[in-house]
Amino acid sequence: MKLEGRKALVTGASGGIGQAIVARLRAEGATVVGTDREGAVDIIGDLTERDFCDTLPARAAEILGGLDILANNAGIITRGKITEATDTDLARTLAINVEAPVRICRATIPIMAAGGGGAIINTASCWGVHPGPDHPLYVMSKAAVASLTQCLGRDHAHQGIRVNAVCPNEVDTPMLRTGFAIRGFDPETAITDLDQTVPLGRIAKPEDIADVVAFLASDDARYMCGALLEVNGGKPVG
Repeated sequence: MKLEGRKALVTGASGGIGQAIVARLRAEGATVVGTDREGAVDIIGDLTERDFCDTLPARAAEILGGLDILANNAGIITRGKITEATDTDLARTLAINVEAPVRICRATIPIMAAGGGGAIINTASCWGVHPGPDHPLYVMSKAAVASLTQCLGRDHAHQGIRVNAVCPNEVDTPMLRTGFAIRGFDPETAITDLDQTVPLGRIAKPEDIADVVAFLASDDARYMCGALLEVNGGKPVG
């Protein structure tokens, strides 16, 4: 129970990784408020709405009686070459993957500072550290999250606020499976094929990512600030 008594906010809480993060934090003793556009979450809202992002940490802190942990997990994957990207693709990617984490961090930090510190864990991506092919909007947005993490990790360490990021590669989530189906692939076959490209023998499960988030939220990671932890099973981006 490494997070006993701590209060956490998780965005994207109804998604595959989000559900796993909520479950893992609760298993470690944290009280958790989850938010998403839909699903069995505590706060329903849209991260493309600026007012929602700006007020979300305060709403969570009011429900919880404080805020010690923020898991900025929500995100979307926009695929395709830059010449295929629409204005809507660009606006939505930037709003959810970049602007929302910026706004939520900006609103969270004063709350954590007033409470004596805390831990912010952003979900970036291996693809934001080592760009891959034909996903320029996604890669750009996750690179921004990685850079934001490094900046905030340095800027707010003196306040007892540790900001780090988990950087997954492929994860077996409904989002990944839906993406395969949209492109005409059988999800089971596609994931089996992907498994064979990973040195550890399989792509990640949501729990693999959630365990790292819980670690970064805990005192076991007490000396880590601005770290980008790649959780990739040994598979390089390519």
